[in-house]
Amino acid sequence: MEKIIKSYTLHNYRTLPQINSLSDEMIRDIEVVGRVLPFKTNNYVIEELIDWNNIESDPIFTLNFPRKEMLEKKHYYMIEKLLNNDAEKTIIDAKVQQIRLSLNPNPAGQEHNVPYLGEIKLKGIQHKYPETVLFFPSQGQTCHAYCTFCFRWPQFSGMSGLKFAMKETDLLLKYLRIHKEVTDILFTGGDPMVISASVLRSYIEPLLQPEFNHIHSIRIGTKSLTYWPYRFLSDKDSDDIFRLFDSIIAAGKNLSIQAHFNHPVELSTDAVKQAISRIRTTGAQIRTQSPLLKHINDRPELWAQMWRKQVDLGCIPYYMFVARDTGSRHYFELPLDKCWQIFRRAYRQVSGLCRTVRGPSMSDHPGKIQILGVQEIKGEKVFVLRFLQGRDPKWVDIPFFAEYNPKATWFDQLKPAFGEEKFFFEENRSKLTRTKPFLFE
Repeated sequence: MEKIIKSYTLHNYRTLPQINSLSDEMIRDIEVVGRVLPFKTNNYVIEELIDWNNIESDPIFTLNFPRKEMLEKKHYYMIEKLLNNDAEKTIIDAKVQQIRLSLNPNPAGQEHNVPYLGEIKLKGIQHKYPETVLFFPSQGQTCHAYCTFCFRWPQFSGMSGLKFAMKETDLLLKYLRIHKEVTDILFTGGDPMVISASVLRSYIEPLLQPEFNHIHSIRIGTKSLTYWPYRFLSDKDSDDIFRLFDSIIAAGKNLSIQAHFNHPVELSTDAVKQAISRIRTTGAQIRTQSPLLKHINDRPELWAQMWRKQVDLGCIPYYMFVARDTGSRHYFELPLDKCWQIFRRAYRQVSGLCRTVRGPSMSDHPGKIQILGVQEIKGEKVFVLRFLQGRDPKWVDIPFFAEYNPKATWFDQLKPAFGEEKFFFEENRSKLTRTKPFLFE
């Protein structure tokens, strides 16, 4: 039987049957914070994931519904005052835009990842590492539900100048014909799995032709397994999705579903278990990832439980990320030292099959930086770091050191250790920040 998705946003959430579970204060917080940060959830999340008897501390409620603390106090009271005074919409919108621009809406220099094709800026492509291209299909720039921590929140907030999206498949194909070093295409968003099977096929099918033999892997970044597993079970074109998956595998490509799971509860329903099982029958891999988030999953036992459950279901634990420095970061972020401590304490609880996971990792401007640990070297307490990916591939896997800072929550708050003026990669870093974004030549 087909299950129909019903979405709830700031415009209609008061129609929720569970609305009586919310206090007047919580409703007010949704009204205020939801003006600044995007808010959207659906009937699956509400009916099968949220514990409505424990919403004050329920992690899935917090992942979907705005809370007061997700805005700085000055921003919260600014919007609340305007709403209380029945300010004109144009005034509220202008203040909302001002606040959004102060929340680092383009973290890690994503704009520097956007390449050119001649003089055409390819706003729907990011090419940060030589072998991997990210593609943002315009139809996939929304999600079944929005995460309150999302680092791509501007995609959903009407901030069109900061939105990555592209309709023109031909431009992607032209770019890939030139860049033979690319082996992996990651379809991302938003969420590509909100796209109809026929449109998704129109993007992917050309990549299965012999001229693109240099493309070995097609990745699809999605949270649909978490927020709408019925996409793979009973949506009207679910069978067409699996025919597309079968054709990717039949063409000799690796298909990897990059699935986002933030808490063990998201792996507990019959629907998600059935959806995972059905995807695996095609030969596709499911690799799992999540940021480490205060109030959600900041206990090592939760990560160990989540990784074990993922392996039980045939998934591959892939990444633990540090929460991005954008949006409601102050609500979710943790000190880097604590991130490492949580990772190592979880890591030592699981078998080797779970230890495919890498982290904690920061996707910063120069690359993906992993925290390897905290050590004392030559009498100085330091962070030991390395690149899992770098704008310059020569940086990858070289250990380097930063002064220990117990309050640091992101790489830009760290300084080189041992009295050095710069990190080893910074001599060449200026070459990667040009008038035009970095190109692989």
